[in-house]
Amino acid sequence: MQPIFLMDLVSRHANWATFRQATITGNIANANTPGFKAMDVESFTSVLDKTHLELAKTSDSHLDIRGAGTRESRLDGKETWGVTYSGNSVSLDQEMLKADEVNRAYTLDMNVMRSFHRLMMTSVRSQG
Repeated sequence: MQPIFLMDLVSRHANWATFRQATITGNIANANTPGFKAMDVESFTSVLDKTHLELAKTSDSHLDIRGAGTRESRLDGKETWGVTYSGNSVSLDQEMLKADEVNRAYTLDMNVMRSFHRLMMTSVRSQG
């Protein structure tokens, strides 16, 4: 049987979400600490992009999608919501939005794992 990379990807995404959640809770815990600088974790997409994975075209009938309608955009740093009166850069509203993103990431991971588990169990049961 070939290795199943989907489970590894979901596991890595869940680890990333755990680390990001810990960073967010640290920001929230220090919301009233003067001079505290809010932190965030590099997005999972950008971490994944650095791995230089390429799609394999194993048949002539496969579409070649390299550069097909993709575009890049850069953020200029204007997405921050300002500095509070305590001199720190923690915005509770922004941190709660980030926490919701992490919650959705966990939900996605668990749904993928649950679906994949059902698929594997169905496959095993049909073999017997």
